[in-house]
Amino acid sequence: MRTKSNYRRKYIPLLCMFFLFFTVGCGISFSSKNENAAFQKFTNALFCRQAASDTITLHYTLQNPQNYGIKNTPVTYGTFSTDTDAAMASSENGIHALKRFSRSALNAQNRLTYDILMSYFETNQALAPYLLYHEPVNPTTGIQAQLPVLLSEYRFDTKEDIDIYLELLSKTPAYFQSLADFEKAKSDAGLFMSASVAEDVIAQCSSFLEMGDANYLYTTFTERLGTLSDISETQKASYIAKNKTQIDKYVLPAFEEFKKTMEHLKSTGKNTRGVCYFPNGRDYYEALTARITGSSRSIKELQKLTKQQLAMDLSSLQSAVGGETSAKQTSAAISEALSDPDVIMNDLKSLCTAAFPKGPDVKNTIKYVPEALEAHLSPAFYLIPAIDNSSDNVIYINRAQTMQGIELYTTLAHEGYPGHLYQTTYFAATNPDPVRSMISFGGYTEGWATYTEMMSFYMAPISRQQALLLQKNKSAILGLYALADMGVHYDGWTLEKTCEFFRNYGVSDKNVVQNIYTLILSDPGNYLQYYIGYLEFLELKRECAAKDGKDFSQKKFHKTILETGPAPFDILKKQLGLKVHAAFMRA
Repeated sequence: MRTKSNYRRKYIPLLCMFFLFFTVGCGISFSSKNENAAFQKFTNALFCRQAASDTITLHYTLQNPQNYGIKNTPVTYGTFSTDTDAAMASSENGIHALKRFSRSALNAQNRLTYDILMSYFETNQALAPYLLYHEPVNPTTGIQAQLPVLLSEYRFDTKEDIDIYLELLSKTPAYFQSLADFEKAKSDAGLFMSASVAEDVIAQCSSFLEMGDANYLYTTFTERLGTLSDISETQKASYIAKNKTQIDKYVLPAFEEFKKTMEHLKSTGKNTRGVCYFPNGRDYYEALTARITGSSRSIKELQKLTKQQLAMDLSSLQSAVGGETSAKQTSAAISEALSDPDVIMNDLKSLCTAAFPKGPDVKNTIKYVPEALEAHLSPAFYLIPAIDNSSDNVIYINRAQTMQGIELYTTLAHEGYPGHLYQTTYFAATNPDPVRSMISFGGYTEGWATYTEMMSFYMAPISRQQALLLQKNKSAILGLYALADMGVHYDGWTLEKTCEFFRNYGVSDKNVVQNIYTLILSDPGNYLQYYIGYLEFLELKRECAAKDGKDFSQKKFHKTILETGPAPFDILKKQLGLKVHAAFMRA
């Protein structure tokens, strides 16, 4: 079995905290004779307060915030909180505010939003006591990786955008000091990361600092200025000089100081194994898994479900003809046939209409991760567009990950069609309640992208047998990673136990397993978003097929999921007309 670490993700510009802090009440009265109007007023208030909570979130969420009544907001990155009481109060306030509404008096769309918000607040409430267990600077999805990319993609539509951006750069030291204080609090609580993970974060900061004049925050700034036609060459030169000053005076020193903090703290980590070795760590992992996967199953149930799917995948692999030779021939054949990302995207967009409803016509741009950050970033990721301008979409590819042929094809399916880009823009075109854009359900978004990635093997210009071999191999690998994630963080596997587990499936290279083990340690539950989400979609499809029989339609099934949008799987079940666990049913 061929294994390779496979982190892919969307970039979601919420940098301040692990979960949304909705302050309910805020001097606004939501009482009304019309329950739906009152509820809409409530959700709009939630949306506006969260969208305006920091400049990055606001800029990436809305292209025209004034159309939503958001004006004159302070320029800030926000801050990191260590106040677990405030986190608990935020969720409790949200639950209390929702219960003031009569759910039965709401229309279908508002009832859906109500249920999703309630689920979100309840899972956040379960996580609130573990605020310091969250790690915002892990090597693969951390702030130090996200922030430079988000800054480089900060669009300039007006001169005011440039001025806000340049002012924001001056806030970087305070933001990183807040981040450093959070990491110090983790250290004081005995919850700091292991030394090996800290070294990876330090190396990432070093790579950013060592770019020198080639730093892409210099080069992309000049490129973005080119999109504005009402700026003279003299003004451009002035802006370019100011940008360099801000980076040199604020951004680079902030990274340098944070790097020093991490170097000082790196030996203070007391736990070099899974989170279950922290006090109440197993309870934290259960709450985290429920939150990020959107699944209501227990860890034991998820392990059982994963083992069942893994067994089916391995059985299919064993019965496939050709083995490794066919896989190599397939990669070579498709590499020659489809090596241009734009050609692949057009191919996927056309082919996915057979099983998926037509999405909106939008533009997409393929960009490449800056060379200096290739060693530290994902193989690929999709940058979510503003909700009031979802027509422009960007996908980044990391060329250092050597993605060619079938791997490039399925990666673009995951990030583009029928994955993240299609999923995001389709839902945006349904004109959902804006607050829905502020609520993240990783199991839905990453699960959908993984589910469609698996389907894309059968869209590729290869034989059915080759597609089966490659898809089952990919599914089995992700299943092993998911079991290892739960094994390390819930069952307490050591590196030796993890090596033994992978050895039983033919993976005997200890260096490979060490790399997998380190990735799992640095980002608990991350693999579960992909794999458990994928399995939950498979389960939904199986249940719908059994219910509908010969009338089952994949396109209809996908349409309901896409129109529902990001949500826990029990809510998706309800939308699909499937039986939902009694404990979930609301009055």
